[in-house]
Amino acid sequence: MPDANSLYGPLDPAPDAGWTQAPPRMGFFTDTSVCIGCKACEVACKEWNGVPDAGFDLLGMSYDNTGALTANSWRHVAFIEQPRPAGHRTPPFTGDPTGPTTSSPTSAAVGAGTATDTGTSPGLPAGRGEPAARMAAGPEFLGMPGAQPPGRGTGAESRTDFRWLMMSDVCKHCTHAACLDVCPTGSLFRTEFGTVVVQEDICNGCGYCISACPYGVIDQRRDDGRAWKCTLCYDRLGAGMTPACAQACPTESIQYGPLDELRDRAAQRVATLHERGVPEARLYGHDPTDGVGGDGAFFLLLDEPEVYGLPPDPVVTTRDLPKMWKRAGLAALAMAAATVAAFVGGSS
Repeated sequence: MPDANSLYGPLDPAPDAGWTQAPPRMGFFTDTSVCIGCKACEVACKEWNGVPDAGFDLLGMSYDNTGALTANSWRHVAFIEQPRPAGHRTPPFTGDPTGPTTSSPTSAAVGAGTATDTGTSPGLPAGRGEPAARMAAGPEFLGMPGAQPPGRGTGAESRTDFRWLMMSDVCKHCTHAACLDVCPTGSLFRTEFGTVVVQEDICNGCGYCISACPYGVIDQRRDDGRAWKCTLCYDRLGAGMTPACAQACPTESIQYGPLDELRDRAAQRVATLHERGVPEARLYGHDPTDGVGGDGAFFLLLDEPEVYGLPPDPVVTTRDLPKMWKRAGLAALAMAAATVAAFVGGSS
């Protein structure tokens, strides 16, 4: 008998799909706070699964030239260049200098490498306070390289005003997978591990799954029209192996294991980051009561989901099917009743 939450709500998807004695649900936990953007996961995914190249294009927008999840990129390490104004810092060399003179026009000329005594930097009119103050300040000591990341030893107030957010994105393997629900050929199926896999030899290229996915993950390959996406290395899982991307990740940003254990580990990691002064750390896709019943691949983020290109409140597109069929049935009954009434009224 179908589960009451078969279309929406918390659910163990493998037994609901008909698997008996299914193993624990497996998944990914991606901790973006330790992602270094090396893209080893992208390379490992392509090598193991035989995914073709995506054209070797230089997008000219970022160091990330993959761009997005596509039929030829099942893993995508996103680079988000994010300016973060630091309130503790004051703009340097603004206003007129105050106090006694600490340098002369001669020393300024020497510092600027010019033979002419301008009293300031070359090309700037003499007498301006900003360049004079800059020259008077002398060289700034930036400190010796340390063994800890910037800001770790001296506190958050010394961190720079710019950061990169990096995230290895992937198919979410939703509890309620709309792509699977709308597939007319059965090409998409639910595995015993709770993941969602495309059987490319059955796919007819209709594209229904692409419009159904609330994350925009699944994509068609241009040369054959079929749909492709991450399989969570289903062949490796069956052999008791770790997925290629998680195996290759040098910082363990991508963690693989039983989903319940990963959720507990992720909650502990968020608590640790909060204690270390990172209050913006949050989980995404971990909640079984969200719009897709929780994801099989969820994330620890350091900013709002929209910053990473993720929908803030994803909802499975088949959630409203019962209501839609009910309304369609009521409309059909109303039309039938109106037709009968018209015939009865006409005969009388």
